[in-house]
Amino acid sequence: MDFDLEDLVHVEQAFYDSGYKDGFEHGRIHGLIEGRALGREKGFEIWEEIGFYEGFALMWNGILVRDGKTEDRAYSHTKHLLDLISQFPRVNPSTIASTASSSETEIDIPKLFRQVSSRYKALCSTLGVRPGIRASSSSSLGLSKDEGIGLEEEAHSVVTNPQKTSTGKKKTIWEVNSPKEGVADEMDF
Repeated sequence: MDFDLEDLVHVEQAFYDSGYKDGFEHGRIHGLIEGRALGREKGFEIWEEIGFYEGFALMWNGILVRDGKTEDRAYSHTKHLLDLISQFPRVNPSTIASTASSSETEIDIPKLFRQVSSRYKALCSTLGVRPGIRASSSSSLGLSKDEGIGLEEEAHSVVTNPQKTSTGKKKTIWEVNSPKEGVADEMDF
């Protein structure tokens, strides 16, 4: 009878190796599925932001050209921002990499994205605009229109020419309005 005692000594290791191999293959399949879903979601977020930057730059570029301010720093920032955005890949670079020659340089997407974001912030600083992607509204604050704090009214209550006090400090530029009647009664603290 041909019986090897060595197989009995390593029986647990054989089952462990078999289970590990099966688990690894199963994890690889699910990892690809989840990775693609995560990549699609993150790609959408990046393109949403890039699209916002492009629209913002195109709008200000049009305004500056219309006003004849093509020599301004802001116009230069819009041109550079639009140039950086045009370098952003419009297709999935991983599918093209297999067909493209190896001498082609790969685009560093995170680096390019940081450059676009930095140029956008520089443009906002030059224009005197607060950088931001989302516009807030009373619905995003969780308030109905009846309970709202009056964002439209608040936008019109800005004092455009702040005055200095005798100590040289600026007065606040936001007008403080008294709350509407009954609003405090509805709040739970």
